[in-house]
Amino acid sequence: MSKIIASAAINGAHKILNMSENYWKQAMDKYGGKQEVGFPETAYYLPIIYSILGLPVKNLSDMEKIFKICRRIIPEPVYRDYHLPYLGPTLDAGMVTLFAEEMYEAIKYLNEPDFYWPEEDPTEEKFWLGAANDIILRKRGIEFVDGTAPGFAAIAGSAPDEKTAAKIAQELQEKNLYVFMCASHNGERFSEQLKKANVQIGWPVRLVPFGPDIYEAVFALGFAARAAMSFGGIEPGDYRRILIYNKDRIFAFVLALGYVDEQWYANAAGAINFGFPTIADTNIPQILPTGVCTYEHVVSGIGYEQIVAKAVEVRGLKVAVNKINIPVSFGPAFEGERIRKEEVYIEADGSKTSCFEWTTSRSLNEIEDGKVEIVGPDLDTIPEGSQIPIGMLVEVAGREMQEEFEPILERQLHDCLNYINGVMHIGQRDIVWIRIGKKAREKGFLLKHIGVAIHGKYHSSFSNILDKVQVTIYTDKEKMKDIIEKARKVWQARDERLAGMTDEEVDTFYSCLLCQSFAPNHVCVVTPERTGLCGAVSWLDCKASNRINPEGPNQPIKKGNAIDAKYGKWEGCNAFVKKASRGTVESVSVYSLIVDPMTTCGCCECIAAVLPLCNGVMTVNRDYKGETPCGMKFSTLAGTVGGGKQIPGFLGHAKFNITQPKFLLAEGGLQRLVWMPKMLKEEIMERFKKRAEDMGIPDLLDRIADETIGTTEEEILPFLQEKKHPALNMDPIM
Repeated sequence: MSKIIASAAINGAHKILNMSENYWKQAMDKYGGKQEVGFPETAYYLPIIYSILGLPVKNLSDMEKIFKICRRIIPEPVYRDYHLPYLGPTLDAGMVTLFAEEMYEAIKYLNEPDFYWPEEDPTEEKFWLGAANDIILRKRGIEFVDGTAPGFAAIAGSAPDEKTAAKIAQELQEKNLYVFMCASHNGERFSEQLKKANVQIGWPVRLVPFGPDIYEAVFALGFAARAAMSFGGIEPGDYRRILIYNKDRIFAFVLALGYVDEQWYANAAGAINFGFPTIADTNIPQILPTGVCTYEHVVSGIGYEQIVAKAVEVRGLKVAVNKINIPVSFGPAFEGERIRKEEVYIEADGSKTSCFEWTTSRSLNEIEDGKVEIVGPDLDTIPEGSQIPIGMLVEVAGREMQEEFEPILERQLHDCLNYINGVMHIGQRDIVWIRIGKKAREKGFLLKHIGVAIHGKYHSSFSNILDKVQVTIYTDKEKMKDIIEKARKVWQARDERLAGMTDEEVDTFYSCLLCQSFAPNHVCVVTPERTGLCGAVSWLDCKASNRINPEGPNQPIKKGNAIDAKYGKWEGCNAFVKKASRGTVESVSVYSLIVDPMTTCGCCECIAAVLPLCNGVMTVNRDYKGETPCGMKFSTLAGTVGGGKQIPGFLGHAKFNITQPKFLLAEGGLQRLVWMPKMLKEEIMERFKKRAEDMGIPDLLDRIADETIGTTEEEILPFLQEKKHPALNMDPIM
């Protein structure tokens, strides 16, 4: 361990601790010790302190104990003649730095409540995003679960110019990494350089400006700590597992761009605790032996052309990048990109003209692999600003291809087009809306490149079932009429087939174990009438996935003999779940939230909970930020029942699952539902009313309370009584 680095990190830790403690004393004088503190809409208090020490910091008085701990463990400065084993004290100094910065930032939220913008996208007036709330954590956490985001780069400082900054950011995006930004160098900040270069910033494009100073690096490490608790199910205070989890599963590193002062060194030491190395562009001392990090701890003097590749190498990150031969970048980092009106080269809006996308299967001798045909004019002959019709016919063939896989492949078109830098895609079937940006066109992008991207993505994602992919793109409105009519008949037949599938008519369910990388004991059982709790995986999706990757996360589960049809218990399911959960879960009820409910991970769209006073069940979606009648917000519920836990009375589920016939079957079905947020009501209204009509209670939705009625059981009970909600006359739920 370099004495220079140790000395600088320890001195920096002392500066940050003194600054934070003085800030706290001022806050105590101003607000008093009972003043609540925290990061808005987060379940884990101050997450690094909570995860490492197991101590919740709820108010200013709670900080006194943390400062005492910091004073006890922070090492003395490294004097010229004072020799010691540098690694241990430096790591202690790094952890003290993070504790002090978390408390500093919590007080900053108190003193300057409008400094950080709590949404996913910054605005002109509100550029710094601060701590990610739990909605963002869970929404983005699924990307770390399924591998579309293998890690993140925490960038401190700035590049030498805007062009270099944009190039580094794009290279990181192409490797599907998140980029968390803070601090300045020579008065410049990396995030502001990107803004000047007209690069879109925000969570949807994985370029996140946490804050202007080095202290906001704590938000990146706090994100990692929360991931370990939320998705990994690690208990607060189990610091060893928290740190090992991050080293092994969250592939992150620090890029230090510019002069590294003592406070930067202190934060780098904090990151090393998590197994995250630092790669610098300046010639600072290096720490090359392995130890806490997988490989080197600090590597310096790396040029801008090589710095991303070197960082990936040092961190030991295996990044799979599918090279699609088109003139713009391609990858999931561009999935959230928006093309604003002034940036549009051409637009195809299904609400204004003919548009469609359809994937259908053919025999092997009917199509030519890799053939991309444009029927009508391409972008090189279409004037800028045009509103055009567009149709995408994707024909696939393969020895293992089946008709039932077509909708799964077709849904991938949304991701495929949005992976293209400079293309925005919304909708499906015949309500597609596509925008292509001016910058993409300037780089030579044509409509034929959409076909090239689809061909490449289909082969990379579905190689086990596909042998040939042929794409035809229509811009001639007349020539696409017949194709649209054929597609509409197919879509109608698909809907009828999917809607009619029941659990009784199949002998095989499927597992989804994607989230076990974060929640080791979680096993999702997906059936025709129970969509995966993340809302992204249906029974057909799992069947296709298993055919594509037989050793993957979607394994077949033979139901076997029924133990209890009402509760959804089968011998085969229990045996599979016990094995897949490593013996943690021995029995599971697919249709119950009280008796042996399915485990819940951090990626669920909704969480249902029993309301005993109302003899019913409430559910809340993760987009809803308010209080609920069970006494917990979604973020608190997720922190309580997530991580692969099986807790009677609570159940993670998908939005779509609410209107599936087997929802809460063991407790009496949909008529047990007595409360849900208004926004969720509106989202599922059409499907809900149809389901309620089939049940013979057409006005059931109107009898269900929401936050406009109340957010406690006592507040909503009179409404339920007035509306004669059926749950009140059912057998006691508990």
